[in-house]
Amino acid sequence: MKPILIVGPCAAESREQLLATARALHPSTLDSRLSTLDYIFRAGIWKPRTSPATFQGVGEQALDWLVEVKRETGMEVATEVATPEHVHAALQAGIDYLWIGARTSANPMAVQSIADSLHDRQPKKVFIKNPVNNDPQLWLGNIARLEATGVTVAAIHRGCAHRPCWDMAYAVRTARPDIPMLLDPSHMTGDSQLVATAMNRVGELGLNGAMIEVHCCPEQALSDARQQITPDQLRDILASAFLPFSKGIDHLPLHWLRAMIDEVDADIWTHIERRMALVEQIGEYKKSEHMAPLQPERFEAILHQRLEWADMHHIQYDTVRMIMNALHQEALRRQS
Repeated sequence: MKPILIVGPCAAESREQLLATARALHPSTLDSRLSTLDYIFRAGIWKPRTSPATFQGVGEQALDWLVEVKRETGMEVATEVATPEHVHAALQAGIDYLWIGARTSANPMAVQSIADSLHDRQPKKVFIKNPVNNDPQLWLGNIARLEATGVTVAAIHRGCAHRPCWDMAYAVRTARPDIPMLLDPSHMTGDSQLVATAMNRVGELGLNGAMIEVHCCPEQALSDARQQITPDQLRDILASAFLPFSKGIDHLPLHWLRAMIDEVDADIWTHIERRMALVEQIGEYKKSEHMAPLQPERFEAILHQRLEWADMHHIQYDTVRMIMNALHQEALRRQS
């Protein structure tokens, strides 16, 4: 499969912003090696935002700006659709590629209505993101709904609520190795400073490319400002993480399993941090009530319960005792 890279701002905010970003992202400006990829410029026209008080996108007039980008730069263009009306307007304007976002992907009826609208006229490819919930069967079902129309489909993995959800991606990748799967590090991390690190997964997991939010002035962005990178930052990422990724990868299942372990470990540390925050609140309460930090009977009760859990999950008692003693010592230190 030819590598795919989709880049551009979260949203088309103005003609000037869109053209400035597109010019900075042209292969002749950014990296001549991009001409060897399926290189696509993206921008959201309709934005399915959580709150109606936030920027909802410019709407159909921005389709003309995307077409102007295509005409001036020669780059193919893509936008997100959430309804049959969006599909019709985008294809009528001459948009090359469409993608279906995570919120829409969570609703199989919405995906089916989009699929039904593709029977008469089709884009070059439809990209579909994973649903916001960790449901690989729903994602696979959505792919099947779209493929039934004859359209070419590719998957984009963006995780769930800034969590990787690698198990979902692996399930879909294993079931459908015949279609491309791209990474969306912008939504997966929600932080522009973490995009470069997340992009290393493209090569490690044998993915087929990425969709990255890139804005000429991220600090001025009307949506997703925190996760968008600059064209210069993208250049640095491409030099180190993306372009060499097409080499063969040995022991690929092992890399996926290690990615899942990394995710679990990150969750463990997040929960430890939450636990310690609660410990500190308890410490403040004990001080206000003139109670000693050490409450032996409480720790013994906790340890007894955790050992019961260990038995249920087939974990050795000594391991659980070691973990609980370490957590208890840290708790006492924070309450002292």
